[in-house]
Amino acid sequence: MTVNNRPVEYLLDPDTPLLWALRDASNLTGTKYGCGTGDCGACMVLVDGVALRSCLVTIAEAEGRLVTTIEGLSRDRSHPVQQALVAEQAIQCGFCTPGIAIAAAALIEDNPSPSREDIDAAIPNLCRCGVYPRLARAIKRASEAASGAAPIEAAPPPAIEPAEAARDVPALRPTSAPPRD
Repeated sequence: MTVNNRPVEYLLDPDTPLLWALRDASNLTGTKYGCGTGDCGACMVLVDGVALRSCLVTIAEAEGRLVTTIEGLSRDRSHPVQQALVAEQAIQCGFCTPGIAIAAAALIEDNPSPSREDIDAAIPNLCRCGVYPRLARAIKRASEAASGAAPIEAAPPPAIEPAEAARDVPALRPTSAPPRD
């Protein structure tokens, strides 16, 4: 498969959830483990441009496909969704944010001008901090920025250089799947 525009071969059991291959074998830890049942959306990634819960997709099902994680959405946090989430202060603890950003990016790609109802339907993610009104505003703002109507002037979070946050980490090739409880 191709992960964040790089060819990757996982030498893991084909039934390994994509989530664990990304986190453990490729060190792409932006994709979060939340529930393991597909209910929370913390593990959302793009697979061939479609937002999917990576805890429910095996690496066998992802074979030959293009996978994009939050790290691959933009290397410098310049994606309109990332910029809008910061500008609208729609991030609290940040745990659910990568999955929400992925789902929002897929929504805006499919629907450049989503309504509030479209946003509510397309973002199934659970946010324990309850920032849903700000998330909806941020996604609407991101759609406007993506269309070029209203650019966003948002800086990256303080004390984190974009280059450091998006640094390359070589993919590891373990010879066997780690045990799962």
